[in-house]
Order: sequence, then structure tokens, then C-alpha cells
Amino acid sequence: MPSNDLDIDDHEDGEERRNARAVKGVARDRARTRTLVVVPWRSERPSRGEGAETVTPRSLEARREEAVGLARAIELEVVASPLVRVSEPRPATLIGQGKVEELKATIEAEKVELVVVDHALSPIQQRNLEKTWGAKVLDRTGLILEIFGERAHTREGRLQVELAHLVYQKSRLVRSWTHLERQRGGFGFLGGPGETQIEADRRQIQERIARLERELESVARTRALHRKNRKKVPHPIVALVGYTNAGKSTLFNRVTQADVFAKDLLFATLDPTLRKVRLPHGGDVILSDTVGFVSDLPTTLVAAFRATLEEVIEADLVLHVRDISHEDSGPQARDVENVLAQLGIDPKDRHRVIEVWNKIDRLEAGHRAELLAEGAREALDGPTAVACSAVTGEGVATLLDLVEDRLNRDRAVFRVEIPVAEGELVAWLHRHAEVVERIDGEETVSLRLRVAEKSLDHFRARAGRFIREVRGRVVGRGEAEEEKPATGGYDPLA
Repeated sequence: MPSNDLDIDDHEDGEERRNARAVKGVARDRARTRTLVVVPWRSERPSRGEGAETVTPRSLEARREEAVGLARAIELEVVASPLVRVSEPRPATLIGQGKVEELKATIEAEKVELVVVDHALSPIQQRNLEKTWGAKVLDRTGLILEIFGERAHTREGRLQVELAHLVYQKSRLVRSWTHLERQRGGFGFLGGPGETQIEADRRQIQERIARLERELESVARTRALHRKNRKKVPHPIVALVGYTNAGKSTLFNRVTQADVFAKDLLFATLDPTLRKVRLPHGGDVILSDTVGFVSDLPTTLVAAFRATLEEVIEADLVLHVRDISHEDSGPQARDVENVLAQLGIDPKDRHRVIEVWNKIDRLEAGHRAELLAEGAREALDGPTAVACSAVTGEGVATLLDLVEDRLNRDRAVFRVEIPVAEGELVAWLHRHAEVVERIDGEETVSLRLRVAEKSLDHFRARAGRFIREVRGRVVGRGEAEEEKPATGGYDPLA
């Protein structure tokens, strides 16, 4: 199967080609790779005081389904997916020797070529299991890296995947054979071992990592420049985040009328996509769709994809999309919140984060009605969540209304009276502000509109002489002004 996982041209040297082959990993012929997915789990034990084990409330069947889904995401042929109880993790093999032998019999009987262990494995554990089972072993981190390599299409995405893969691969270099000492140093019998094959491989990987980090620094600078340019066009940024396969890309397509790849598949989207969206009252926002999160997301991936995730960090509003029909929706939400916290975003900040309860079309009518009512219930600072279906469109209009409300809370409200001859200015205001009310008179057009803080200077320059009324905290030109209440007895925010 051809792979475009790496940004390597035909003129790169042999070292980089070796790195390319290493990063491809099990990608070759994986459509024909018979795979056993092993899902270790630890049973809940009574608390024994401080330091007692805490168990994540995640159902075993949901874990198994996710592990199999990850394997099938890169077209592996899953022949079985046994749950393996682990009472105490073994340093050598993670699971007990008896279960190792039992799985070996299954591997031999089913002619398994690849074993995916849905758990982090140390290099020693991976090596020992490969020796015992006579098959390639991949842990959860390695499998996620393979999927990311499959999904990365842009140069930036491929660089980030390769960096994460090399950091992971570097830790996998363990001594297996004595012939890895390929040369000796010094003179006579006192000369010690020279550079071993492991050391040489580690050095080459480290050199490649350093080169990739320099290239990604350039990517980060380019993205920062793009964000700076977007800020000149005063459109707020709204970012979609959520657990993988929660329906982010389907929702993105529904709202933007775009054609981003969306499929019932884990990690269907990797590279970020941005589109402009018109809100109900005429304002524009930039909607960003990016990679989904997953439980036990490798920290190397979070670090490597920092440049991509900057789109989330810099967003004015974050939409946390949840698959509300999934039995593990709660634990999945906590996993996403943990990653948001790593990025410096408070997932409980209701002014910046909105929960989107997606896939209500999969629920029974009674449960769907309850969620729609709960999402619409007003809290002190407005609705806390929106229930919707990206497939049918139900609830999407309500979501856009809430997005508009959240973004407009800090906007000043103006009433302007513009001569009918200034038609181009009226059109400009419709494009760059939220027009709440319009009254067409014989000589003037009266508009009530909200203006984003970062648009105030431009607004004043274009329409300042036509302002008749202001309400809200008006900030611009680097100075804050006092709140100016409306005149005439009406409330512009009503």
C-alpha cells in the first residue's frame, strides 16, 4: 500500500530514506495483516488507604470497541479482540505468563502477524512479547502514530507525525543481539567497545529529530503570521474540539457547507481546516476543525501537534463536541477536558467553552426531547449546552444562535443614522458588524448594531460621524472608555 506519510523528496540522502522506512512501520500491506487486538484491564480493588488504585469508570466493551476501531482505522484485519484481566502488571510482559502462553496458542492457530496491545508497553515488554509470540507487537501509542501517519496529508501534518514517531521510536531501541557492537575503539586488549549499532541509530534519530524541530519552528512562525493576518480581518475564531469520531467534521460540513472528509471512523480528520461562517444576524466567524482527541493520548503527540493545536489555544470560542449517544460519553468528555487543560484552556469556562451534544438522532424520542430541553434551559449566564444532530441538522440553528450570543456579550452596541446616499457604507456595516435592527427612512438608514472590540477603530474611522447612540463598554485606540447607557428610554440589548 503506498503511503504519503513523510515529506521526503527523491534527492534526500540514504539516512532520511531509512527514517522514512522506519516511520512507515507496519503500514506495508496492512490490509492483509491478520491482527489480534489485546485489551488489558485491571479490576477494581478495595481501597487500602493513600496510594490505592483508582479506576477510570469506562466500560470494557466500549474500550474493546474503541481498540478494534483504532486497528480497523488503518485497515487491519482483526481476527479476535480478547479482554485480558491484569491483577498486577508484570515488568517483563505486562500480563501474566499463563495468559501470554494462552495468547501464543491463539496467535499460532489464527496465523496472526501483528498483535496490538491496547495499553502502553515499555521497550522491554514489547521486545519480550515479540520474542515469545513470534509476531510484531504494537502498543496503543504506536497504533495511534500509525493512524496519524495515514491521515496526515499536509507537509505540516507529516512533519509532526514523523517527529512524534521518531521520539517514540528512539525509546524503543533496546539491546537484543550482541552483534550490534559493530566496531571497537582504543588499542590492544584495553580498547573498549566503540559505537554500537544502537548508539548509531539513536544518534541518527536524534539528528533527524533536531532537524524536524527546526522545520516545525518555521511552521509555527508561519501559522502565527497567518493568525496575525486573520486578526486584521476582524472575524472571531471558533474551534471545534472533541473525542475522535464525535462528529466534529460532519458538524463542520453542516455549518460551513464544506466537503471535509467525514466518516464513521476514528481519526478521520487530522489536518486543520478553516472556513468562514455567516451567523444568523450577519456577522462572520472563522470555524476551525482539527484532530480529535482520545483517551491516553500520547504526550509526544500533544507536544508534536502543538503548532496545529495553537488554533484551539488562540480561539475566541471553543465548541466541545460530544457523542451524546455513546455509552462512554462522560469519560470521553473528561479525556477531552484533560487535553484542553494541558493546552491552558479551562474546560469549565462557560464564557469560552460550549458543550455540543451531538448525535441526538441516534437516541430514542423521549431521551432526545429531554436533552433538547436541558440544553435550552437558561442558567445565570445563559444556556450551558446545545443538543443537536449534525446529520439531520436538528438543533444546529440553536447552536449558531448561542455562538453569536457568546461572542457578542462583550461587544458595544451602537445606533447609527446613515444617509441613503452612503449605500456602500451600509453594505460594509452589514459585512463587518452584527446588525440587530434596521429602519429605512426617506433620508437615512437607522441601524442598531454590535461591533467587536477589535473592529472598533476601523468602525469609528468609517462610520464615527454617524454614531447617534452607544451602549456598553467601548474599548479602542488602546484606552478604555466608561460605559455609556442608551438614551431615549430603550434598551439596545433587549
